[in-house]
Amino acid sequence: MRVLGGIEAGGSKCVCALGHAPDDLEVSEIATTTPEQTIGRVIEFFKVRRAVHAIGVASFGPVDLDPESATYGHITWTPKLAWRNFDIAGMIGRALHVPVAIDTDVNAAALAERRWGAAQGLADFLYITVGSGIGAGGMANGRLMHGRMHPEFGHVRVPHDWERDPFRGNCPYHGDCLEGLAAAPAIQARWGQDPACLPDNHRAWDLEARYLALGIVNAICVLSPQRVILGGGVMARAQLYPMIRGTVAELLNGYLDAPQIVPPSLGSRAGVLGAMALADAALGEAS
Repeated sequence: MRVLGGIEAGGSKCVCALGHAPDDLEVSEIATTTPEQTIGRVIEFFKVRRAVHAIGVASFGPVDLDPESATYGHITWTPKLAWRNFDIAGMIGRALHVPVAIDTDVNAAALAERRWGAAQGLADFLYITVGSGIGAGGMANGRLMHGRMHPEFGHVRVPHDWERDPFRGNCPYHGDCLEGLAAAPAIQARWGQDPACLPDNHRAWDLEARYLALGIVNAICVLSPQRVILGGGVMARAQLYPMIRGTVAELLNGYLDAPQIVPPSLGSRAGVLGAMALADAALGEAS
């Protein structure tokens, strides 16, 4: 049986997995520090274990996913300056001498949910993660969403009611884009407190649900997904789901029926499982 490797490269940690499927995994977490140190430890994880046949990388971005590009497989203009223009796929492939496939962390998570989770049987769906940033991936006509690059849902612009919310936003590029208003660092900057410590009745959650619903309605109108999967650390606050569903229905105002808005079935393992699915696809293409 082919052994697959998966790497979910995140801003605070990298999750490495080795195995075949969700119920057959060896998993390790490595703190994200400098690129060379972090990926060096990732490579060591695979070198000292079973031989791996291919590796998939689910990376924070932006990432160059154009196979014809000179910088294919690089993390590009990320705000994480030490990682900017870093050849993550190339470094791993050269060290381990196996095929390496790469996509965004959210596209990979979408792939995993399609294969094993909440998007099984769907050809058109959206996976949104709300955590230290906001990102989206998914499928259109059964294919992962790629174009000139990959979706950058966190940087869409949503209406900002300055009277209700005088917070300027904290995106270093756009200020009050969706990520700048609704990602976890924005919640903390606005209220001066870790979002996990805010009580359920804090008005932060009404505002959060409103911003996320505005972004989701834009995506529904443009992409017409059959289902929206909504994950990430902020969405651990389960009360947000009914609030978002209600606000999405209100904003659509009967013009369209809202698709289902659901949590991911694979939880925090969706990203690394998606990386393994990328590795499996890379082996299929190589055979």
